[in-house]
Amino acid sequence: MAFTGKYEIESEKNYDDFMKRLGLSSDTIEKGRNFKVISEIQQDGQNFIWSQHYPGGHSISNNFTVGKETEMETVGNKKFKVTVKMEGGKVVVDSANYHHTAEIVDGKLVEVSTLGGVTYERVSKKVA
Repeated sequence: MAFTGKYEIESEKNYDDFMKRLGLSSDTIEKGRNFKVISEIQQDGQNFIWSQHYPGGHSISNNFTVGKETEMETVGNKKFKVTVKMEGGKVVVDSANYHHTAEIVDGKLVEVSTLGGVTYERVSKKVA
């Protein structure tokens, strides 16, 4: 499927401000600044397993089905309920305070997240 694969961060925009908005400590933000996070996505039709693997063995995994409500976890260990949508080839997560889109552009995973007026963009290259 379109999203299935492993992706490694290639570039980020507005990392510090967004992580502060998430409520992460300055120390945690500093440690994570140069992490090569691996996103691993398994897509089976409308069903997804979307995992992020961090150095040191920490991982976050969200399982969801497009169109059905699910509970998701953020990098800041906050949980929230949301119904994931698919719009024009983009995975869209939209809640009261958080908006996230993910799409494949020229073989790269492009993710844009907005929280409290702060927008973060991450581009990851496919590695497997």
